[in-house]
Amino acid sequence: MAIFSVVLALSGCAGKKASRNALLPNVSGKAGEIIVVIDRDSWEGDLGSGIRDLLASDCEYLAQREPLYSLANVPQGNFNNMFKIHRNILIVNIDPQLQKEGMIYQQDKWARPQSVAQINAFDRTSAVAILKENGEMIREFFEQAERGRIIANSIKYEELSLRQPVEALTGGVIHFPSGYRLKKATDHFLWIADEKQYTNQTVLIYKYPVTGDNPFTLENIIAKRNEIMKDNVPGMFENTYMTTSTAIEPTTVSKKYHGIEFMETRGFWEVYNDYMGGPFVSHSFYSKDGKDIIVLEAFVYAPKYDKRRYLREVESLLFSFEWKKGKK
Repeated sequence: MAIFSVVLALSGCAGKKASRNALLPNVSGKAGEIIVVIDRDSWEGDLGSGIRDLLASDCEYLAQREPLYSLANVPQGNFNNMFKIHRNILIVNIDPQLQKEGMIYQQDKWARPQSVAQINAFDRTSAVAILKENGEMIREFFEQAERGRIIANSIKYEELSLRQPVEALTGGVIHFPSGYRLKKATDHFLWIADEKQYTNQTVLIYKYPVTGDNPFTLENIIAKRNEIMKDNVPGMFENTYMTTSTAIEPTTVSKKYHGIEFMETRGFWEVYNDYMGGPFVSHSFYSKDGKDIIVLEAFVYAPKYDKRRYLREVESLLFSFEWKKGKK
């Protein structure tokens, strides 16, 4: 009886939260924007500089300079209902009467789907220290929020016809939204793209047998990438094909997301014997049976536009990958 009562109580709490969220307004603002609630003096001092260095530094591997996020400063006195429904909010709360300093992370506080991070500090010096200590977590908090919204939208408007070829090659699923189409399919390679008049967002999926003791070195990943691109991604003219630019050194970093460990590679692609190019990011990881390396790669071609939004959208699709349930 006691356990049954607890279950009922938890169900009731969950029900109340769901009901509350259903009543919240939808978020406002554009993707890639963050409202920073902070007084003007702090914004123009060391604290504001630290926030800009953290959240508005240049995106890597873009042809033009673009900030990671677009920031808008709103002083506490002006933080009214119009701003409270923004999708991403960073609040700097400086108060010597606080009981405790530190970070608070909240979801769907005033709208949905919303992410709010708050720095609580006794003074500006403490706020700067808290920002430095928690910078990576703050940035990842907003990155996951942006990513989660894109994935949720992709699932809502999923192009279900793409599930079968992806599962056949990888043993898993990527949630592609409507607009993406299968352009090429072989036993070891898929080319899936959303091509519009002036933009191209593409995901390439390929696999190859594991060889050697360490297949995830930058040298091995790029060598295999160049080999597969040459064979599968031709350019517009004879003797042109995709390759990895040597003008900008690619980078790799080991990551784990939803239980999958992978090597993330970022770099700049170009077309051999042509002038096309753009940013790419890839996730390389072992297949379920450990015999192959699976690579999920996203790239963008948008010569007329800023590329931050397009790259974030297509990169988020890689994070939607999940092993097919029950797949051995």
